[in-house]
Amino acid sequence: MPPIYRRTRAVLFVLALTTVPATAAALAAPPSPLIHCHQIADSLERLACYDRASGRDTDEPVAGSTADRLNLPDQATTPDETADKSGAPAYEEARTPSMIDTVWAFDADSSRTLITTHQRNYALLGRYTSSSNETPYSSLFDDFGDSSGLDAVEAKLQISFKTRLWASNDRQLGLWLAYTQQSHWQVYNDEQSRPFRETNYMPELFFSYRPGLSFAGFDWNLLNAGYNHQSNGRSGILSRSWDRLFVEGGVERGNLGLFGRLWYRIPENNEDENPDITDYYGYGDLTALYRINGHSLSLKVGGSLASGKGAAEISWVTPPIIGPLRGYVQLFSGYGESLIDYNWYQNTVGIGVALNDLY
Repeated sequence: MPPIYRRTRAVLFVLALTTVPATAAALAAPPSPLIHCHQIADSLERLACYDRASGRDTDEPVAGSTADRLNLPDQATTPDETADKSGAPAYEEARTPSMIDTVWAFDADSSRTLITTHQRNYALLGRYTSSSNETPYSSLFDDFGDSSGLDAVEAKLQISFKTRLWASNDRQLGLWLAYTQQSHWQVYNDEQSRPFRETNYMPELFFSYRPGLSFAGFDWNLLNAGYNHQSNGRSGILSRSWDRLFVEGGVERGNLGLFGRLWYRIPENNEDENPDITDYYGYGDLTALYRINGHSLSLKVGGSLASGKGAAEISWVTPPIIGPLRGYVQLFSGYGESLIDYNWYQNTVGIGVALNDLY
């Protein structure tokens, strides 16, 4: 055997003698505590284990789960299980906005300032009256030598919107500015050049508040108070106007809403064209509205108990039929369908479309 091989074998033999005891000692040694730490599921207990393994002792033993020490709720718990000591649940289900909440934007997430509809916006394409009120226009007919008079069928139009100028942080109190305009248009009367027979303008400024009280199964969610002015913008014998301070309340239960208004007429000077207007409109009105399957039916009544004069209006609004447009039917009986007719009794029926309902 060559000398070089003999030297190589000697070196390998010496290495074997030195490494085998070390390897055997390593295999015989107990496993590292780090392996045990790695197997601990709880994060804080695992950290404490690493501290002990590295020689950094903690002052107190770690007890309980991480969730317990961090005061975290168990993921499997229910709202009832996480109730506080007073018995109230840890969180409550969000309140579903009612019809009043929706119309008056009482939801805390609503915009502080906004523009929305107020009364119904509609167009009665055909409105028939049992008795046309030609008395206010008789002098005009005489002056022009026209005896054709007014048509019994006309169109009736209304636009109405409101804007919230200010609201509290929780939106339970707001200041509103509103405007409503109603027109009676002799659109089918070509002999009279299709005139607008009467147009009434009514701006309003009022506060709206949500009391949020319940009684007799109803929720009192609306209280309004403010001022309005209504006039037909004319002068002389055709002029009609009045100014009022009013309060309005509304309660609801499910799909039923009940609303009432009371008003005080602000006295005018000696040139008042309609001093007896409260003999016909009275000092308030009541409205009931019921919704069913997308339809709504409403009844509005008002008048003077002292004079025995007043009016009733029944409305039916359908679900949308063309885009946002709904079918609309309106029945009216009594005095004061418009300001020029405040002292005129008639029965009317109109059919058309509405852009929105009251609620």
